[in-house]
Amino acid sequence: MSNIAYYRVSTSDQSIESQRAAMGGSFDEEFDDVGVSGAILAAKRPGFARLLAFIRKGDTLHVYAVDRLGRDALDVQSTVRLLLGKGVAVHVHGLGVMAKGAGELILAVLAQVADMERQRIAERTAAGRQVARESLTRTGLTHRGKESLGRPAKADAGEVARWRREGGASLAKTAEHWGLSLATVKRYCACSQ
Repeated sequence: MSNIAYYRVSTSDQSIESQRAAMGGSFDEEFDDVGVSGAILAAKRPGFARLLAFIRKGDTLHVYAVDRLGRDALDVQSTVRLLLGKGVAVHVHGLGVMAKGAGELILAVLAQVADMERQRIAERTAAGRQVARESLTRTGLTHRGKESLGRPAKADAGEVARWRREGGASLAKTAEHWGLSLATVKRYCACSQ
């Protein structure tokens, strides 16, 4: 009968400390996924996979919010059903223990909200990129008012292709010599033919 905490943050610049502090209490075991998107199925996340292997009947899993379990409504629901089926209690901070029946209904609604939020984030990001592209095309300036020079080339494509051809070097040797990726060397050499 262990109290187990699970924390998740989507990017490595974020910290699980705010979740840990908000949930308080001392836990017998803690699992986390730092820098792992909630769109990835729970069982595929390294920390959650270890949690699933560890957790036993009678244990209580504590999470800060439903969206920490994931942002895919079906995955969250199936994960909670799996845990409840194993005899594990799921405690969501601020909501209490999710039991079968009404608890599953509440969880289903919250999981759907998390899924919708993930979709909304993707839509806002795509819209922002589109606005930036249109602004760059229209004005020639980035969103910060600077002239866009594009991504600077590490090397001249013709020079790389010529060096490879004249020296009879392999793609790997050329990539190593110029500090480029294999894909870039292939692209440079294909362009110069």
